[in-house]
Amino acid sequence: MARSESEHPTELELEILKILWNRSPLPVRDVRTQLEQAGRSLAHSSVVTMLNIMHRKGYVTRRKKANAFLFSAKDKRQNVIGKMMGSMVSRVFGGSATALVSNLLETNDLDEKELIELRKLIAKKVKEKKS
Repeated sequence: MARSESEHPTELELEILKILWNRSPLPVRDVRTQLEQAGRSLAHSSVVTMLNIMHRKGYVTRRKKANAFLFSAKDKRQNVIGKMMGSMVSRVFGGSATALVSNLLETNDLDEKELIELRKLIAKKVKEKKS
């Protein structure tokens, strides 16, 4: 029985998107090389299959150049991450961003620099809401 398609990228699809967000458009061979450098060794045909699946799902665009397709991420990093985070906040934390941040603070060993940065981000958001 086939698995239903997720509304969000799989782990491998996300790895490929990260590569394409950093540098694109890229041919399959360059995507494969980048995956190998990240510790994910896949056959050329597997990378072709993944990119074609991602194209069908609407995660990447492709254009033909000479005898190869060049692939690019269709959506910006922030859009994809925003959708994934929104879904997680909804499913895991009942829609509460406060519960998410509370869990983050309680379960991670954040250093002083990270805590200062979080305070700045919260202060900025408060200021935006008052405007």
